[in-house]
This record gives sequence, structure tokens and C-alpha cells, in this order.
Amino acid sequence: MTASSRRLHAQAAAHTRWSREEDRQAATGKARAAFIDRFEREVDPEGVLPPQERARRAESAKKAYFARLALRSAAARKARRAA
Repeated sequence: MTASSRRLHAQAAAHTRWSREEDRQAATGKARAAFIDRFEREVDPEGVLPPQERARRAESAKKAYFARLALRSAAARKARRAA
């Protein structure tokens, strides 16, 4: 199977899965909570900060994560254009 056909199979499977889901937000709730927990553990591994401060710092850590992701994406696009 080629990469292109694997991609099409995966897209079809994903669309089928989401077409049968009544509440998308509930279906992804555990994953979203785990994603946020990752940043909370990153900024407060000992669990000593007050919840509001931990949440504030975790939000900043999440923004930094997405900013780094955007930089990597831009660099990849630039490299593809140059090639």
C-alpha cells in the first residue's frame, strides 16, 4: 500500500468514526484533559503551586508548545519550497 492510499484509508476511517459520534466534545474529553495535565505536570512537577497559578503557568507552557510547533512548521514549509 502506498503512502497516498494509506492516507486515504485513514481519512475515510476518521470520517466514518466522527459521523457516528453524537457528542464530539465528550468523545475527546479524556484526551484533552490529559493534554492539559501534561503542561500542569511540566510547570509544577511537585504539585505545590496553587491551582490558579498552576493553570496560568500551564496555559503559558501550552502557548509556548504551539509557538514552537508553528516555527517548526514554517521551517519545514520553507525547506520544501527551497527543494
